[in-house]
Amino acid sequence: MPTNKDFKRVVRARMRKTGESYTAARAQLLNATPTPTAKKTPARRITKPTPPPSIVPPAQYAAVAGMSDAAVKDATGCTWERWVNSLDYHQAYTWSHRDIARYLREKYKTPSWWTQMVTVGYERIKGLRAQGQQRSGSYTATRSKTMGASLAALFAAFENPERRARWLPNSQVKRATKYKSMRLVLDDGSQVVVGFTAKGDAKSQVAVEQTGLASAAAAAECKSAWSSRLETLAVQLLD
Repeated sequence: MPTNKDFKRVVRARMRKTGESYTAARAQLLNATPTPTAKKTPARRITKPTPPPSIVPPAQYAAVAGMSDAAVKDATGCTWERWVNSLDYHQAYTWSHRDIARYLREKYKTPSWWTQMVTVGYERIKGLRAQGQQRSGSYTATRSKTMGASLAALFAAFENPERRARWLPNSQVKRATKYKSMRLVLDDGSQVVVGFTAKGDAKSQVAVEQTGLASAAAAAECKSAWSSRLETLAVQLLD
């Protein structure tokens, strides 16, 4: 805007040109004078932090996670690489085990067993836990086996106390979702999560995970014991 003295000169020039009074000419000029605008500050670009690298390249994700790409994709619709990329994008490597599992269950509606499988696999791939180890530092033992029996027969062998006692004595069912999952408590207080999958009319698969073990050695011993138990169950299901 011009200085006060210059502005008066401009007002008088307009008066001579238009015949307006000083007040009218001044008002017209003030209305026509642009108001200075504040200089806009460029918006700050928010970038997501770079996730920590996985402990292995994508080609080895399945081996570290403990489950094949084909199996996890068949059950959840995504390969390990897609799961890792998605969870990394949301910075799940900063979350607790429970928060990752809750996110998967609520966002992607993953089945109970596979919610845990994807969560644990992701944590292993990101180096948040060793194979067989929980986030708390204790260890787990996992085992799976395909049986020559229907899903209903396999589930009943776990659910029915008398049948279960034949191959897994001193255990009780804590809760169960029919034909899908189960949680058992053993006589030593440890818990076992069980997942069931149909593989055809007369074929099904069971996967078990025993938690709260004190060491990698204890987990290895427990894993061997589960191999023996599931072999015994497979024979009984053929009777």
